[in-house]
Amino acid sequence: MLHTLILAAEEGAEHEDSVLVPPLAELIVGLLAFGLLVGFFFWKVYPQVRKTYAERTERIEGGLKRAETAQAEAQVLLEQYRSQLAEARTEAARIREDAQAQGRQIVEELRAQAQQEVAEIRERADATLVAERAQVVASVRREIGEIALELATRIVGRELENDASQRQLVDDFIAGLDEAPRPAAAPAGPGA
Repeated sequence: MLHTLILAAEEGAEHEDSVLVPPLAELIVGLLAFGLLVGFFFWKVYPQVRKTYAERTERIEGGLKRAETAQAEAQVLLEQYRSQLAEARTEAARIREDAQAQGRQIVEELRAQAQQEVAEIRERADATLVAERAQVVASVRREIGEIALELATRIVGRELENDASQRQLVDDFIAGLDEAPRPAAAPAGPGA
């Protein structure tokens, strides 16, 4: 290329009138200026451009690495969350089963307690009935004794004065009633 320019410059010297071919001095100065400009570019501008490009590449690659790291961490956290959620569901199912078992146990305990209370109430009622029956029997014996004594006094025509003999007479009469066969109950009629 330089050779071509020199030839063109020589021809330009012969043809000073040519506008397309610059004079040799201008050509050399232009080439030197261009060379200096290219040298300055590679000396000052190109390292700065390269540095900026490297920083930008580093930022982009660092951002990508950070994004990949963040994505990996997010994936780990998601797996932990899913694991914890599965554990929580398992725990909730276990708690629910325990609660149901405890509920059944409480119901059984309450049922047993209620049955025990019913049995105790029946025992107390039976004891009360026995006591009331004994009281009624004693009261009826006393009344029957008084009636029998009054009847015996009227039949005999004299009053029995001895309390011991009265008691003995009443007891004998009641013992005779207990041993006597009981007649079958007559059907209750409209006048009864």
